[in-house]
Amino acid sequence: MKFQDYYTTLGVSRTATPDEIKRAYRKLAKEWHPDRHPPHKRKDVEEKFKAISEANEVLSDPEKRKRFDALGEHWRHGQDFQPPPGGGRAGGRTMSQEEFARMFGGAGGPGGGGGGFSDFFAQMFGDMFGGARGGGGGGRGGGRAAARGQDAEAEIEVDVGLALLGGKRSFALQVAVPCGTCEGEGHLGPNACPMCGGLGSTRSERSVELTIPKLSRDGQALRLRGLGEAGPAGPGDLLLRLRLVPDDTYRERDGDVEADVVIAPWELLEGTKIDVAVPDGTASARIPAGTKPGQKLRLRGQGLTKDGGGRGDLFLVVRLGLPEELTEHQKELLRELGKDSKPVRGGAAR
Repeated sequence: MKFQDYYTTLGVSRTATPDEIKRAYRKLAKEWHPDRHPPHKRKDVEEKFKAISEANEVLSDPEKRKRFDALGEHWRHGQDFQPPPGGGRAGGRTMSQEEFARMFGGAGGPGGGGGGFSDFFAQMFGDMFGGARGGGGGGRGGGRAAARGQDAEAEIEVDVGLALLGGKRSFALQVAVPCGTCEGEGHLGPNACPMCGGLGSTRSERSVELTIPKLSRDGQALRLRGLGEAGPAGPGDLLLRLRLVPDDTYRERDGDVEADVVIAPWELLEGTKIDVAVPDGTASARIPAGTKPGQKLRLRGQGLTKDGGGRGDLFLVVRLGLPEELTEHQKELLRELGKDSKPVRGGAAR
């Protein structure tokens, strides 16, 4: 196996504290967990993830770290390494609890009064070993409260019409669930869980029906309770950011909204009235006689909420349309209309 500098792998200095190593590992493990990457990158990501897990396994173990610091790439063969006189053997015997406490602090160390093994691991791994603290045996008592999982963030595209009028939208979401192999602990004995890589959770797809509030803005975040990262005291929340995209009818322009309205050609001769859906219900709009296709009619204050406050406007864009089914007589009348008419061009046509 190719030698790797474990400090470089985790991005920490050689004098990093156990807490700094733990934080660096957790950050990298989340970033490089295979479930968070597309299948075509899975092989490279898995190799990176294994390297991160190996570096954490060595540097978070005081004995392994000591051998690695002394022997570098030959650390695996360091159990029989003889240090200078008086230094003892690095791995030739089992360290007693009293020696461990003197080295890392605790009830057996100078001054006494510490929490021994459980306090050391609680300080090193935080909430992962929270259950070992307090409750008796000379410990400090009143163990640290279990923490909720971290909040997660994601984006979802929402049609402008849905953001304006409100409604429901179903979507699939990757959520964190407690790891079934280690039951959310993140470790199996002294080692990181191979299934979740020490995270305590894996990713699972979940179908969610989301209610989009009326007048939602581009970039607005909705908080979904309990859909964030898993944690000892329950999952965190998901902050779902909305990105507005145009649909077949609606387009957003800095808080203003353009909406196409389709009417028949003969309705433009005398003018007509139409009902338009708006956030507060229905509005009546009058199309004056002689209105040309593509012309915009304004409904003030019926657009989206603007970042600086207030409401934008809703612009109705007139489009021409024909009934889906025409009688033969209607078709003949249209042919007669087109015989002596000049060509009608607009939009991209010239």
